[in-house]
Amino acid sequence: MDPLFDFSGKIALVTGGSRGLGYQMVKAFAERGADVVIASRKLENCEKVAEECRALGRRALAVAAHVGKWDQCEALVEQAYEAFGHVDILVNNAGMGPAMPSHEVSEALFDSVVNLNFKGPFRLASL
Repeated sequence: MDPLFDFSGKIALVTGGSRGLGYQMVKAFAERGADVVIASRKLENCEKVAEECRALGRRALAVAAHVGKWDQCEALVEQAYEAFGHVDILVNNAGMGPAMPSHEVSEALFDSVVNLNFKGPFRLASL
């Protein structure tokens, strides 16, 4: 394996890791030797991905977390550290974008977008 893509002994935490690009990133990390933390709002979806990673011989932790909420970011990192002792790689993949004209976006929806897309990743990177 090209050393550039060898993640043996590394711990990767991927938000939004239960589907789409996040799922593909989790699988790629696991296939290249990393143990993984899969975070998403629905625990059952994270568990399915974790089982796939375990089948590859990797350790995997599934965590239900809404990364737009700071307390859940803190709990996510705490669980990751309890399970693995540290995190080497953080992929802030979770995000949202309302599919509507901007003049139809409510303040509450805009706040949700800012919390998930900006505040959550900032908080996770600082922990």
